[in-house]
Amino acid sequence: MKNIYIVLALFFSSLFGINAQTGTVAGNVLDGEYNNEPMAFANIIVKGTTTGTTSDFDGKYQLNLDEGTYTLIFSFVGYQSKEITDVIIKSGEVVDLDVVLASNALDQIVITTSVKRNTENAVLNIQKKSVTLLDGLSAQSIKSSGAGDLASAVKSVPGVSVQGGKYVYVRGLGDRYTKSILNGVDIPGLDPDRNTIQMDIFPTNILDNIIVIKSAAAEYPADFTGGVIDIVTKDFPTKFEASVSAGVGYNPDMHFNNDYLSGEGSDTDFWGYDDGTRNVPINRYQKIPGTFANRGLLTTLTGRFDKELRAKKEESKPNFDFGFTIGNQHNVGDNNKLGYLASFSYKNSTTFYENRQDGAFARDNLNTSNNELLIDRISLGSEGINNVLLNGLAGITYKTERSKYKATLLHIQNGESSGGFFSQNIAQGGQGQGIEPITKDAITYTERSVTNLLLNGVHSFGANNDWNFDWKLSPTFSKVYDKDHKITPLQESQNGEFFVSPSASTFPIRIWRWLQEENWASKFDFSKKYELFGKPAKVKFGGAYTYKFRDFSVDDFTFNTNSSVQGGNPDNLLAPDNIWSRDNTTGTFLVFGDQFNPNDAYEGEQNIAATYISNEFNVTEKLKAILGLRSEVFTSYYTGQDGQNTFDRVKVLDEHDLFPSANLIYAVTEESNIRTSYYKTTARPSFKEASLSQIFDPITDRLFIGNINLVPTYVDNFDLRFEHFGEEGQMFAVSGFYKDFTDPIELTFFLQAPTQLQPQNLGNGKVYGLEFEFRKHFGFISENFKNLKINLNASIIESKLTMGEAEFNSRTSPGTLRDGETVNRERDLQGQSPYLINAGLDYNNSDKGFQTGLFFNVQGKTLEVVGTGLIPDVYTKPFESLNFTLNKAFGEKKNSSIDFKINNILGSERESVYESFGAQDRVFSLRQPGTEFSIGYSYKF
Repeated sequence: MKNIYIVLALFFSSLFGINAQTGTVAGNVLDGEYNNEPMAFANIIVKGTTTGTTSDFDGKYQLNLDEGTYTLIFSFVGYQSKEITDVIIKSGEVVDLDVVLASNALDQIVITTSVKRNTENAVLNIQKKSVTLLDGLSAQSIKSSGAGDLASAVKSVPGVSVQGGKYVYVRGLGDRYTKSILNGVDIPGLDPDRNTIQMDIFPTNILDNIIVIKSAAAEYPADFTGGVIDIVTKDFPTKFEASVSAGVGYNPDMHFNNDYLSGEGSDTDFWGYDDGTRNVPINRYQKIPGTFANRGLLTTLTGRFDKELRAKKEESKPNFDFGFTIGNQHNVGDNNKLGYLASFSYKNSTTFYENRQDGAFARDNLNTSNNELLIDRISLGSEGINNVLLNGLAGITYKTERSKYKATLLHIQNGESSGGFFSQNIAQGGQGQGIEPITKDAITYTERSVTNLLLNGVHSFGANNDWNFDWKLSPTFSKVYDKDHKITPLQESQNGEFFVSPSASTFPIRIWRWLQEENWASKFDFSKKYELFGKPAKVKFGGAYTYKFRDFSVDDFTFNTNSSVQGGNPDNLLAPDNIWSRDNTTGTFLVFGDQFNPNDAYEGEQNIAATYISNEFNVTEKLKAILGLRSEVFTSYYTGQDGQNTFDRVKVLDEHDLFPSANLIYAVTEESNIRTSYYKTTARPSFKEASLSQIFDPITDRLFIGNINLVPTYVDNFDLRFEHFGEEGQMFAVSGFYKDFTDPIELTFFLQAPTQLQPQNLGNGKVYGLEFEFRKHFGFISENFKNLKINLNASIIESKLTMGEAEFNSRTSPGTLRDGETVNRERDLQGQSPYLINAGLDYNNSDKGFQTGLFFNVQGKTLEVVGTGLIPDVYTKPFESLNFTLNKAFGEKKNSSIDFKINNILGSERESVYESFGAQDRVFSLRQPGTEFSIGYSYKF
């Protein structure tokens, strides 16, 4: 009990015990001889006094001082000392000051500091000293861009684009070739159709920075090609910090619209999960009897289902969000520190597409002179979507003189409900033949969650702390539940009656899907600083082991009726008076059969065991080399069946590969580098892809079919880059890269089925491109323009895939090739954008607490789905995104601020189309997101 009182006293003293007469200078002491790594036990002294402190194990320091102007001296044995003058301390404020010490001189350096007010320079410093080619965003840069989540923020990184507002492409390469890690360890995604986690589930208030690693080193996983996105969450602050925020967003095309569609939900939908209202009403293994078998049981089972099948109209609500963050650190004894951080955020977003379009088209197989595409299926209608996202982060860190222990728990909860009504035309006699009009009501709910625990320890040892040991254990548990997806298609007869049409192959259906994934990741790294040829060097070695397990299954229930549906209202299908019974043999009934189809279910396991070694050394005073070798043993197991054969933990992949890497860095000047690198990487099929599962999307009417014969893709990568870092966040960089793909995996249509897709290894591919980045303020015009900055980065990328014989023959076979058409052996690589442009104009006057910016992003036309046979290719059209942000801080300490944002000022549409020789483009999918206006308020305690 006494300890509880002590903890409570410490907590409340952290809330209210801030000394109004003192301020703080805090930051990091960095080792300039070893890539600006943290320097432990450096001395920081106020000149002319005995007041001072030392940096801790992490290179961090904190010094509380009375108001005034000071000179600080930073020193370490064998390194030149630095004297920082004009450090201004104000009561209750923290001055951020990072210092780099180097050993290339014995004389003391005197610097008059301009106090750093953000961490943008810190991220640029990471880029400058990194052993790999990387780009990044600081928390300050994220705030300037007005981004509310990671997906919105990361697209301003050079060579990075975001598809569908969620999935990150690096250097134009799709999510298959992008790796996402959280605090240095692997984290699984929430979408069974994707290989990376959705970036929009991470709110920016929990982020410290985002690092995009574009060239490999031996310590990084080998399963990436475009880049590794390292999501770094906040660490505890150097003093008490707390903040609250709230915001609201309005889209004229979507909000306060009385035509918004939705379904009835549960009492807990507001918190991102279903309370059981949508649970399956029938046991998975309950046999559904026929109409002439157990008639009473059939009536009972049919009546157990929820009666609502029609999406109802209601007024749509605006978007809103709120959150808070709190953190502090306390001294424990003479040299130890205990810190904590807690954060919570809530976001509720409403989307309404009044003119959503989806289509499936094919070439005319009877007339090769007809270039126009024929209808297989088209859909036009309205869809309302409500998305709830909760995010909780809690962490505690304990530092001793030579060790740091950290535990961080992250939980993300997401619930998404939708309601839609669509008018469809479906070809029943082959493409373009026997078009039948169908109306479809759709009500869906998906519940997702991710829980991640990170246990991390860092230890230094040796006489001069030249050894470092870093270990991580990180289990992650992910769940995705599709709960009661209700899809109700009806056909209208010529006399105005609505009925279920067996010929349409689209009976009313209810679907429940479960996906659970466990991800157990562990990693350890040793590093040793030493001298080679009289120059600083470092060897690093370690290992990693990751075990992944996924369980996926589907229950679906099909309904039929022998009578018309009164008024075309789907709710009448399951009305008590309309359910099939002994006395009502024309009513609605469950279709005979098994609701659980083993073909739709699978279990997957993956084991990845890795070891590596790398050596970083200086060849000359200006040339540094980092050579590494990584070994990975990858095994994948599949459990499931294909209707004829049963597979019980069958090993589908067993690969042992070596992945070499070499990075050379030539320091042209103190501020300029030339980098070149070679590395080998891989892209492996996902659980779903390397399976025999068949997964149906009831909204788009598309069927995914797994391919158990897939093999990994291997890529040889080459990079060349020149970079120059100026003062105050200015920089210039130009990069070239080349990638050679063997057996790339691509999503393709089936030969004669435009609604069925399957991943396949297709030919060999090549990607090469240029990247350009430029950051400059306008102080060269006048000192008054120094706060105005331009950020510009652009990528030009060329991709080519040489088709294999099967794909080439499918495109050139009789009946497929159009008259006068020729087919090249080479085509675009799937998911590869030909160009990316990010531009920003930002004004930031921190003295007046005013910041505003205009940001533009676009990527070129991209091959989304590979066509085959009669099915043409699908391309995503460019989406031109123009956003505006404005932030004003006010109050004596500028601890209050108001944000105003406008997203998608141009009103751009998200559209994908079929492209075919001599034919008009036809819509594959079309969404109109409209323009959103939002305003938010935040307060820092």
